[in-house]
Amino acid sequence: MNVQVTPTEVLVGLGALALVVLMWRSGTRRARRAADKARAGVRVVSLAGRMLLTAAGLVGVQWLVFTYSADATLRLVALALPDLIAAYVLTRALTVTELGTTRRRGDRR
Repeated sequence: MNVQVTPTEVLVGLGALALVVLMWRSGTRRARRAADKARAGVRVVSLAGRMLLTAAGLVGVQWLVFTYSADATLRLVALALPDLIAAYVLTRALTVTELGTTRRRGDRR
């Protein structure tokens, strides 16, 4: 059994193959972008949860100190320690350490 394939049919087959490869690659890129957006949203929610849990813990410790202690030094530490932690976190968050974008595989340097 011999199959006769014309050059036009070969070109159409190669074009169809190239189209399938391009569609597959664009789908991969689209999926990667969607995953990056989902991760960014989860990070915000996770950060808010950790912030609320930490704030609740600090408020609870301050309440215990002010309710059950009359020592002025202990009260001062209970008020100053959260301020020091907040100042450290804000300084780290607002300090620019790198002025570039992250590079992906295949980008020019």
